[in-house]
Amino acid sequence: MQPTVLLVDDEPLVLQSLKRSLRKEKFRILCANSADEAMKLFEKEEIDLVVTDQDMPGTKGIDLLVYVKKYHPDVIRFMLTGKATLQVALDAINKGSITRFFTKPCNALELAIAIQQSIQQRDLLKKSKRLLRTARKQSYLLEQLEEYLPGITDVKRDEDGAILIEETMDTDIESFLNNLGGELVRFEEQVKSLSRRNFTERKK
Repeated sequence: MQPTVLLVDDEPLVLQSLKRSLRKEKFRILCANSADEAMKLFEKEEIDLVVTDQDMPGTKGIDLLVYVKKYHPDVIRFMLTGKATLQVALDAINKGSITRFFTKPCNALELAIAIQQSIQQRDLLKKSKRLLRTARKQSYLLEQLEEYLPGITDVKRDEDGAILIEETMDTDIESFLNNLGGELVRFEEQVKSLSRRNFTERKK
């Protein structure tokens, strides 16, 4: 699935130019002529990265970035502006938590590379978090298994490295694993419930 990039600028020619310069990239491009229009798109589209101008009629670019940071924190945030004052840059960094700041006119190749790199880094971070969750689940299972069958996690091997299993073990392991599976399901439900509660609190 192609990542979705949202371009936000009140100048149609700028949007057309940016969209044209990124047309060969493996991005799905959306455009908005204002911050308010962009916010509406965020409510109905899955967006991976936003590039916004600062000086637009109505809601400013920095306010859009603050909104995205609060309600869509996983979205990568760039600012592209023709009025690159120090204050604008500081606000974009401190309030909007942008990862890149560009000035107009922007080098299309540099922008494309920055988008690619940022999305790749975001995806790697997501994968590392998934691996960490998996490792924690495995650790939890091993702890429960060791508590139920002390010493079972101490693997014995023969001279060739093959795992040795004691045939005299009469413990009902299948029953234990079924019970442990139920515990794991309840544990995952608790985690999901906590995540939903945190998401609801962030939206308030």
